[in-house]
Amino acid sequence: MDRVAATGGTWTRLGDVLVVRSPAAAGERSGHSDVAGDGRLFVPEERLHVVTQIGRSFQEDHPDARIIVDKGRYLVVHADPGAPPGGPHASCYSVRPLTAGTVVFDELPARPGAVPADDTGTAAAALSRESFTDDVDRLAFLRTRHSRSAEFLGALEWAKDRLQDLGFATSVQTVPVPGGTSRNLIADRTGDGGDRKVVLVTAHLDSVNTKGMAAAAPGADDNASGTAGVLAIARALAGRTGRHDLRLILFGGEEQGLFGSRHYVAGLDGAERTRISAVLNMDMIACLNSSLPAVLLEGAPVSQPVMDALAGIAREHTSLAVQTSLNPFNSDHVPFIDLGIPAVLTIEGTDSANDRVHTERDTLETLDISLAMEILRMNATFVTQALGLDM
Repeated sequence: MDRVAATGGTWTRLGDVLVVRSPAAAGERSGHSDVAGDGRLFVPEERLHVVTQIGRSFQEDHPDARIIVDKGRYLVVHADPGAPPGGPHASCYSVRPLTAGTVVFDELPARPGAVPADDTGTAAAALSRESFTDDVDRLAFLRTRHSRSAEFLGALEWAKDRLQDLGFATSVQTVPVPGGTSRNLIADRTGDGGDRKVVLVTAHLDSVNTKGMAAAAPGADDNASGTAGVLAIARALAGRTGRHDLRLILFGGEEQGLFGSRHYVAGLDGAERTRISAVLNMDMIACLNSSLPAVLLEGAPVSQPVMDALAGIAREHTSLAVQTSLNPFNSDHVPFIDLGIPAVLTIEGTDSANDRVHTERDTLETLDISLAMEILRMNATFVTQALGLDM
């Protein structure tokens, strides 16, 4: 990258791909976009944009878009700077100019040949693959979990019963959403220390099909996997009380525009906001989008200490490759970040993307349960440490 700068060029990095803008190249092809004989692609800088998408939503809306770099959740595209990025799935992606000198996402490969640390007797060791799979199956078996549906309310009551059985005190918030109301489920376990902080573990319970509320929306990956992940961590921590408070939240209204999480953070007073030491959000943790198992940690500069801790745990306790991004987008970590609260999205790694989300094809049999358990191993270890629990 120093060599690029020395020639007056600029760069942007997406994992192992470096996008370089060279003044010489711009001069060779001023005002044009084409491919040179040596395979180099010449694109005017003002036409380069970075896309962050859920599934393949941008590509579904713009099938003829010229894709320069495809990293699943992240794309670099050739686009008219004056053209609006609209379409039926426009709420599921963002399009912004490609900024020079930035890293869209970074990659930390798994340690080759490394043996994960022995977690015998820890919360991570108490994670149950069978229970996690059963919970995903139960949630994805429902016709839909649309935020305003009877099935959503049934799923919320079922989850509430599970959490109460595990010793959590539960409460339900009513959440205004377009066309009606939804719900947030909150479950608390009080710590035994003084001057306690609170650690939040969150996921959205609702599912959606872009064909409409009447269409089947099993939402196995998006987001029965995250919901089952919250329940898995609750189960693994059963009977363990840390120094700090633990709060689990299942949000409604996420698929309509983060309504549940926005409603929740809007109700926090200043003291409650400052008490939150970390928010760990799980959204889509069970689809293998790369040749090797990987997790993407997405946050903002305020989230960096949490991201660093998670990345270290992943390398020490799992076989996961770690990808990181400081470009938060369209999940329930964003409203917390907007208020300066350290929140991180843990999501399946990106290289490809799960194009089954928001369709009737997002079903249990398409999931990689082993990947989900590795991500949960990382998350459970982080929560254990953040609560001040003995490992």
